[in-house]
Amino acid sequence: MMAINRYRLKVLSKTNKKAKRTERLLNDLDHLIGTILLGNNLVNIFASSIATILAINLWGNGAQVLAFTSLALTFIILVFAETTPKTFAAKNPEKIALPASIFIEIFIKLFKPFVWLIAQLSKLILTSLGVKTKSKTDDISSEELRMVVNDAKPIIASNYQKMLLNIIDLEQVKVEDIMIPRNELIGIDISNHNEILSQLGRTQHTRLLTYEGNPDSITGVLHMRNIVNLYAKGEFSVEGVINLIREPYFVPEGTSLAHQLAHFQAQKRRLGLVVDEYGEVRGLIVLEDILEEIVGQFTSNQSENIDEITKQKDGSYLIDPRISIRELNNLLQLNLSVDKAKTLNGLILEALQSIPKRDVSVKLDTVLIDIVQISEQTIKLVKLTKL
Repeated sequence: MMAINRYRLKVLSKTNKKAKRTERLLNDLDHLIGTILLGNNLVNIFASSIATILAINLWGNGAQVLAFTSLALTFIILVFAETTPKTFAAKNPEKIALPASIFIEIFIKLFKPFVWLIAQLSKLILTSLGVKTKSKTDDISSEELRMVVNDAKPIIASNYQKMLLNIIDLEQVKVEDIMIPRNELIGIDISNHNEILSQLGRTQHTRLLTYEGNPDSITGVLHMRNIVNLYAKGEFSVEGVINLIREPYFVPEGTSLAHQLAHFQAQKRRLGLVVDEYGEVRGLIVLEDILEEIVGQFTSNQSENIDEITKQKDGSYLIDPRISIRELNNLLQLNLSVDKAKTLNGLILEALQSIPKRDVSVKLDTVLIDIVQISEQTIKLVKLTKL
């Protein structure tokens, strides 16, 4: 009963009455275990009493006879009533548990008052000793669920298995871990009507942020598809473009990707502006980036990876340090910390505590990073070598 696979039992209980009965018994462990132990001890003690009476009647009540009877009975019970049947049952739980559930249920009903009394006495003794008697919930943790998925390799294809593990990790990853940082966001100034058309002609994105004069005063989001539709109808105008602007959708910093994915679905949105506790825009979170955390990098974005990471002949890599640490870890199979800094640039500055000069090297975990190119404010290019 204890060795049976609970998940398989749930599946079987939908069509199998015995499985449903077994699941019901396992949901009431106090009475199940109490009844089994009652029957087990009753039979063993009864067998011991009969063996003792037979030995006395046949060979007298000598100490040697009683000792031999006890040893012989212990051996018989241990081999034929404990080890052998329980080992067999543990290796064939469904074959034994499902048919046995019929008889166990009958015994539970017969001995329920007595079992209840024993259970209450046990709880009273445990409570007096300071032991908590409340049963723990059977809720499975994310780590336990990860172990289940890892152990399902023969059943689940490796690519699907990786996707399931990524879904489990969505609760641990925050929006700021994968967002596009504020300094990389591109928008158009709608206060300058004369430049709107030229700005739209230069854009390479399907969705644009809009602002009035100051890039920090974001007014909304503009979808290029709507502008194309407007142009196709011959109704294109600056006023028409402004009317297409949709109010911005703000996401608080610290939101998990699992929750944000649900929010995107509920709000019918595909992007949101990540704001800190002061309401300042920190970056942009896009639905496609969350999906990439599940299914992996999309083909359309491979060129971005090539621009950010270039492998050298000696096995090292030239890297744009603005790359996120999570992406770098995934692409190069590294284990750099993501607890504080979110980009490689931030991780280097955190380690050095200052803006470094060129030709400075720093060792982080199992990699050596050489500063190749810098500006007055930040690092522009680094060389990473695995140790």
